[in-house]
Amino acid sequence: MQLKQAVDAAYQHFLDHDVPSPRLNAELLLMFVLGRARAYLYTYPECELTPQEQSRYDEVVRARARGCPTQYITGHQEFWGLDFIVSPAVLIPRPETEHVIETVLELLKQYEPHGRLRMIDIGTGSGCIALAVASELPQLEIDACDISEHALEVACANAVRLGLEKRVQFRHSDLLSAYPGEQFDFVISNPPYVGESEADKVQKQVREFEPKTAVFSGWEGMEIYKRLIPQAQAALKRGGWLVMEIGYSTEEKVRNLLTGFSDVQTTTDLQGIPRVVAARLSN
Repeated sequence: MQLKQAVDAAYQHFLDHDVPSPRLNAELLLMFVLGRARAYLYTYPECELTPQEQSRYDEVVRARARGCPTQYITGHQEFWGLDFIVSPAVLIPRPETEHVIETVLELLKQYEPHGRLRMIDIGTGSGCIALAVASELPQLEIDACDISEHALEVACANAVRLGLEKRVQFRHSDLLSAYPGEQFDFVISNPPYVGESEADKVQKQVREFEPKTAVFSGWEGMEIYKRLIPQAQAALKRGGWLVMEIGYSTEEKVRNLLTGFSDVQTTTDLQGIPRVVAARLSN
């Protein structure tokens, strides 16, 4: 089968199975199988796939049609201009999480640390937040933790691939439990915030393929915030900042938990949807 014919067939298969962005997915998966850029598909549309390539392409197309995310099939996802390894052990990095990085970088412009500046990324997953911040701030050393040892393996692999393994220190921890008495200038996190009551509203690929501990947080989606905020309050230096990604309907609930904090502010995306809440620990 020719390249164009293969893409067209996959496109139709994805349409029949309600796969989002069917043309893009068909092309990305063929690029993955061939190890080629998109330009190759358009330059040589009549090139014939080998039997091995055709078999492999059919396999990944079926997996995507079943709902498996393209990123788990290819093993990669771009975030903050960096290429991250991803696996079913970690949440797939998403563009909206980049607002966390933007918020942190903006707050750092006005922040005057007392002594060595310390930052920790809680629930680091693939390491995308910690490593993105490290890539922007070469003078900064960052801590990062996760309750999943499998996720930490992925994060450590990403740190090595990006040449940042000496800049980010990873630790196995349930929130801040492995850091007793330690103090930080910034506590940042993209915690799970989907309520189990809303599971039927979540995309199939998220609900069935991404790690549930990284997606769901109790019946209302607030369980981790209720644990994280008091722990962050105890671990932050006076004047330090807590920066968290939030769900589309949780802004008010999260703000109500931030007693003892001041300068509470929300970052919205281009559609005006609240994405990040930042709060400074009162002096």
